[in-house]
Amino acid sequence: CKILRCNSEYVAATLHLRGPGRGAAFCTALRSYSLCTRRTARTCRGDLAFHSAVHGIEDLMIQNNCSKEGPTAPPRPRPPAPNPQGFESLDICDYERSFLYKHGRPPSFQHCAAFGDPHIRTFHDDFHTCRVEGSWPLLDNDYLFVQATSSPVAKGSNATVTSKLTIIFKNMKECIDQKVYQAELDNVPAAFQDGSVNGGTRPGGSSLVIWEHSPGRHVEIRADYIGTTIAVRQAGRQLSFSIRAAEEVAQAFTEEQDLQLCVGGCPHSQRMSRSPRGRGRVPAETARALCREMLPVEDVYFQSCVFDVVTSGDTNFTMAAHGALEDARLFLPDAEKLHIFQ
Repeated sequence: CKILRCNSEYVAATLHLRGPGRGAAFCTALRSYSLCTRRTARTCRGDLAFHSAVHGIEDLMIQNNCSKEGPTAPPRPRPPAPNPQGFESLDICDYERSFLYKHGRPPSFQHCAAFGDPHIRTFHDDFHTCRVEGSWPLLDNDYLFVQATSSPVAKGSNATVTSKLTIIFKNMKECIDQKVYQAELDNVPAAFQDGSVNGGTRPGGSSLVIWEHSPGRHVEIRADYIGTTIAVRQAGRQLSFSIRAAEEVAQAFTEEQDLQLCVGGCPHSQRMSRSPRGRGRVPAETARALCREMLPVEDVYFQSCVFDVVTSGDTNFTMAAHGALEDARLFLPDAEKLHIFQ
């Protein structure tokens, strides 16, 4: 469904139109918008944004006395091919290069991860263990929406694990079409939902790509147009998520988008202690020995590993904590922040 492209073309065409003299040009833009929605009608029938656009166009045409018949604006021309010697149009789809060009320094980056129980490492290096059953947003900003769905780690347990991840890369100008990635237990695909492996047909489509590190177990999504890399892994019966995001991208949200586990961590009512109480499925000393093989430093990754193995009885959780630590080692710009001790 290409309704977002119609929306962005309409916004671009009317952005400069102001005041009482805008009439004819505004009506032309509305007719173009209407034509664009009609062309997408077959694929967008079930899309809420499509129906909102159709009704909005009708209202605006009535308010501005626009006739349905008349000229429409010609489609915007394709940007010219880039000049390799200079900073040209396609460079806007290379965030790091663009940032360096504008600011004279490389961008800053932040890291967030969700793994195991789930345990959340926020962009601010806070660390929480959450019960969060159901669907919760990890990220919700101008560029990305990431939702994790959790279910109980074992029957009768308060602890939960991530069983599904949905990642939406939002439509962005010349760079990419909107792309949706979805992973579930035993289904970690190396493609977006539409079967593609990049950002689509726009000039900067190659600035969003998926790499498969281990079939069905570990994929990496590189979104160079927003300076962001995401890793999705499956270890045992859980999915994990890690991200390295440009600081500017991580902070691009409004007050209404305040519920993001990567930003604020778990809500207080959803936080759990990492000291397993009662009888676990594996003795604590056994779990500590298993985790020590994978995680020689007794930091929060080690503590989380022990908690997960004791709670679930699944020794594969040692791999979940190890994978999260490896991602942090790759993604964290400041190696001194790698280990968190609580």
